[in-house]
Amino acid sequence: MVSKLDDFFRFNEMALNLRAQRQQVLASNIANADTPNYKARDVNFADALKNALDNKGGAMPPLQLARTAASHVAGTAPDNGPGSIGGSPLQYRTVTQGSVDGNTVDLDVERNEFVDNGIRYEAGVTAVNGQIKAMINAIQPG
Repeated sequence: MVSKLDDFFRFNEMALNLRAQRQQVLASNIANADTPNYKARDVNFADALKNALDNKGGAMPPLQLARTAASHVAGTAPDNGPGSIGGSPLQYRTVTQGSVDGNTVDLDVERNEFVDNGIRYEAGVTAVNGQIKAMINAIQPG
């Protein structure tokens, strides 16, 4: 029983972490919609989740921020450059409509993907909360 719960939570932890990383990539695309020669990126979520599960959570470690002064706060940043999410490489989005400045961001596509990914993240959180509530109800005398 405990093993099944552990597997359930591990799976959902990986899925939510990958969704959060993908959300950062999509947000970066939206933020760079007017940047000349910016290439929109995304990841195949199913492949990323499969790779993360196959590697037992072997997602790439987060990118370390450069600290150029001692007063800078140490931290991590999403890997929005060449790299991977969950062991699955970031891919360039297929251009649907070219632009003069070389930018491949289509705001309609990016907004739709951003909202879809956010809704799926919320659904994952709701599933975990439901499982926790069910465990609490099972434990409490009634």
